[in-house]
Amino acid sequence: MHETDEEIADLQHLLDASIGRASGHLTGIVNDEHRLDARQLVTELTGMKVLVLATVTARGEPRTSCVDGHFRHGRWLFGTSPTAIKTKHMLARPAVSATHVDGERIGVFTHGKAHVVSEGPVFEDYNAYFTDFYGSDPQTWDGPGVVYATIEPSWMVAYAANAPSFPAG
Repeated sequence: MHETDEEIADLQHLLDASIGRASGHLTGIVNDEHRLDARQLVTELTGMKVLVLATVTARGEPRTSCVDGHFRHGRWLFGTSPTAIKTKHMLARPAVSATHVDGERIGVFTHGKAHVVSEGPVFEDYNAYFTDFYGSDPQTWDGPGVVYATIEPSWMVAYAANAPSFPAG
């Protein structure tokens, strides 16, 4: 868990506001019995989680791909190639959606804006984190190196099959 108490409070506010704006259909599924609170969510999202990331083409067409998602400081963080189409999409049109699903056990749905970082102190912090996590410097991997992106969430909902007694994953 990488979140401060303030980040947990901010995340809880986002989760509450998001479900408050949700449709009756969604709140019928993600009700009090199936909703994770911020502390449960950050505990569940420790480590790498496969994210389905949706970006948008210049024609407004959605495109999805998968990334290694890491939840840090109440935000999704991931790396990708600077030459990947998703990178070009995020730089031109930063609106993205991301979904992490573990069968029917848990689902985390996020909409927001991607912030791509390719240099500077924030980049160095992310690179150090990923180097520690993966055991080697991502900048030394085959190809043109890695850029990092975070998603600044404007909407997030977290579902769990059994949220009140939800065991940390």
